[in-house]
Amino acid sequence: MLLFEPLTIRELTVRNRIFVSPMCQYSSDDGFATDWHLVHLGSRAVGGAGIVITEATAVLAEGRISSGDLGIWKDEHVEALSRVARFVTDHGAQPGIQLAHAGRKASTQRPWESTDALKEPGHSWSPIYGPVAEPFSASNQVPVAMSLADIRQVVGAFRDAAIRARSAGFTVAEIHAAHGYLLHEFLSPLANRRTDQYGGSFENRVRFLREVVAAVRAVWPEDCALFVRISGTDWKEGGWTADDSVELAALLKNADVDLIDVSSGGIQPDIVPPAGPGYQTLVAERIRREAGILTGTVGLITDAVQAEHVLRTGQADAVLIGRAILRDPYWPLTAARELGGEIVWPNQYLRAKR
Repeated sequence: MLLFEPLTIRELTVRNRIFVSPMCQYSSDDGFATDWHLVHLGSRAVGGAGIVITEATAVLAEGRISSGDLGIWKDEHVEALSRVARFVTDHGAQPGIQLAHAGRKASTQRPWESTDALKEPGHSWSPIYGPVAEPFSASNQVPVAMSLADIRQVVGAFRDAAIRARSAGFTVAEIHAAHGYLLHEFLSPLANRRTDQYGGSFENRVRFLREVVAAVRAVWPEDCALFVRISGTDWKEGGWTADDSVELAALLKNADVDLIDVSSGGIQPDIVPPAGPGYQTLVAERIRREAGILTGTVGLITDAVQAEHVLRTGQADAVLIGRAILRDPYWPLTAARELGGEIVWPNQYLRAKR
């Protein structure tokens, strides 16, 4: 079964092709990881996943989606993150961290409270930043159009965050350039209306992400893996396309990125993707085939047979499981029993294997 075959990325041996997708928990205080993160991420390592990736982890305080977001913008965050990374490692998975900046989608309520921009003192902030001074929606703040100095600061913040991430024990870093957050905002013509060297042409719109990748790769160890999550398409005419994603992936491969994590959408609130089982795998397959780089695919992959089919038909090299692994932290163990795949069960759970 391909789903349970090891995957070698640089010097890392990942025990299988099941990765835990980054999923925001909105359960931090001032960016610090809590017991919730230890249990949430640790249980997925115990459950047999190959890589366990944290939620979007803000490289700057103003780059959080909400005040409950995980953060890595200061050295004090490292100790609590180290506890998570160590537990994940001790239970056989590779610990990954997603480095992120929310851009114009920053400073909002936790989703179970409201989707409106925050007004409550101490839980909101201003200014927020974007490529231009256009809000994501009528309920979001109007961002400040980033200056060249602001862009340089964010590039440096990603670099510093990567240094902290490695000191915390993470072996996989993923740069978040999807879902309408800052780096995706620069990629997409629907959000980026700049007229300087960071806007207009494809070459200009990908410049910011390429600078972030170069800064992170320069400090990220050669034996550790670097992923980039992208929205493979905006699902709207005039937006970012699958063709753009293939071209970008080729550039990122040459910049020593190891895997493209392919999602989609998120750039505008009125765009409704044609969601269905495996609806993002076609873009992942194109990138894998045409750019010659490892890909992971995510989105409504819910059962083992489907996941195995994605890999066996060459649509991706790994599957990232989100909602299904929220419902069942031991999804890989369940999948192995269903398919007859080989997977190491924790000693404490061996009685349930029979």
